[in-house]
Amino acid sequence: MQKAATVTAVDLSEEMLAKAKEKITTPNVTFVQADITKPWAFATKPYDLIGFSLVLEHIELLQPVLEKAAAVLKPGGHLYISELHPFKQYNGSKARFDTAEGTQVVTCFNHHITDFTDAAKMNGLVLVRLSEYFDDNDRNNIPRLLTLLFMKK
Repeated sequence: MQKAATVTAVDLSEEMLAKAKEKITTPNVTFVQADITKPWAFATKPYDLIGFSLVLEHIELLQPVLEKAAAVLKPGGHLYISELHPFKQYNGSKARFDTAEGTQVVTCFNHHITDFTDAAKMNGLVLVRLSEYFDDNDRNNIPRLLTLLFMKK
C-alpha cells in the first residue's frame, strides 16, 4: 500500500474485512463493507486502478459489475481481474473454506474467458494482457488462475 496515495478495499464479508484490517494498518487504506452488485456509494472519486481478486466467480452477471467499475475508472485507468481459471471450474473446482461445522463450499458461477472480455468491451475497456498461472509452474496441467488487465479508453 506504500505506492498508492489512497486505497479503498471493498468486500461483502465483514469477516474478510476484519482479516484484512489485521494485516493492513496503513492510514491510506479505507475498508468498506459493500455488495459490488449494488450501486457503488463507496466510489466517491475516479480511480486509477480497480482490482477484482477471486470475487467475480461468485457473481452471476459480470456485465453490471464491470459497468460500475468502468463508470468510476479514469480514462487511461486500468481494471485488473484475477480469478480461478475457467478450466479449473469446468473440472469442478470451487472456492471452499473450513469452519467448525465442516467444509463450506461457496456458490460459484462459471464464466468463460469471453464472458470477461465481452463484458469489458461493452463498457469501453480494452484488453491489454491476458495471463495464465499454473500450480508449481507446471504448464502440462490445467492453469490455476486467469488474469486479465484492461484499460479504459
